[in-house]
Amino acid sequence: MNFFVDDDIRKAETLPSSFYRHQSVFEELKHKVFLKNWLWIGDQSMLAGSIKQRPITFLENFIDEPILLSVDKDHELKCLSNICTHRANILVHHPDSKSKITCGYHGRRFDLGGKMEFMPEFEEVENFPRECDHLKVFPLINWQGHFFVGLSPNGDFNKILNKMEERIGFLPLEQFKHDSKYSKEYIVGAHWALYCDNYLEGFHIPFVHPDLNQALDYGEYKTEIYDHLTLQIGYSDTSKDCFVLPPNHPDYGKNVAAFYYWIFPNMMFNFYPWGLSINIVKPISTNKTKVQFISYVYDESKINEGAGSQIDKVEREDEFVVENVHRGLQSTFYERGRFSVKREKGVHYFQWLLAKYLNEK
Repeated sequence: MNFFVDDDIRKAETLPSSFYRHQSVFEELKHKVFLKNWLWIGDQSMLAGSIKQRPITFLENFIDEPILLSVDKDHELKCLSNICTHRANILVHHPDSKSKITCGYHGRRFDLGGKMEFMPEFEEVENFPRECDHLKVFPLINWQGHFFVGLSPNGDFNKILNKMEERIGFLPLEQFKHDSKYSKEYIVGAHWALYCDNYLEGFHIPFVHPDLNQALDYGEYKTEIYDHLTLQIGYSDTSKDCFVLPPNHPDYGKNVAAFYYWIFPNMMFNFYPWGLSINIVKPISTNKTKVQFISYVYDESKINEGAGSQIDKVEREDEFVVENVHRGLQSTFYERGRFSVKREKGVHYFQWLLAKYLNEK
């Protein structure tokens, strides 16, 4: 199934309703979109203390790829396949402090860098070991203590992170601490891309989020588009509950209440004066999505003020709209819509990228 979104937003139509409905398209997104892009998988606390191995499932209930974070003998962070190269047994089931990875099925042993070191009863096997007998090593980036993994990624992810740092680099990110009481998971009864569609525009704020609208100057709300990245800037008409920006900052002199970053295809990094809310959108089915909200607090005294307050209420308001759009897309009489040139640049870019990836051979 081919999809087309004109790169000129003035002429473009949205993705058709069939994109959100068809199981075959949902399956195709796994290989053409998610396997080719990066995913946030957690932070440095995953390997705290004596832990040297931690198993993870890359996009559980969707791609379900078993991977393993490890710290090798040179103290380097690695991301390895968690599948034994002998008979595909899962190697590690729980966090562990051992300095070797040993398969519990037939005893094949690897070091923490993924190199196969020993295999019993293989003395007569010719041309062994080969390169394919070592564990596959996946690209991994540690950014400010946050871990990103790409299974088969396109492009240079550091360019995206560098672009983000142009505006949020002044923040003491190393002092942001994960806070479980401000972190939640939500199950949304809608296609995952609809959740991203909604996030990527401020058009709905006056209609859906009355409290957030009071904290933001809707007339000044701005969206900037970069390669596989968008930035929405929430300005305020008062300096109260805003960032204190340094003189060399691109927005110096303006009242910025929030920086909303979206990274293709499913990651949101929302920076507020109180800290950071990471939102990871995880597909489950064509009509069910898990959304993780992971909060890193810098100044708890500001968490109930301004654009970064009442996050749970804003989420519930978004869920109501997104689930209703999902229901509407099941209609026999709706096919596609158009984009607001002024307000829906981010949605247009997201849908254009999806069409581009899906049409690649």
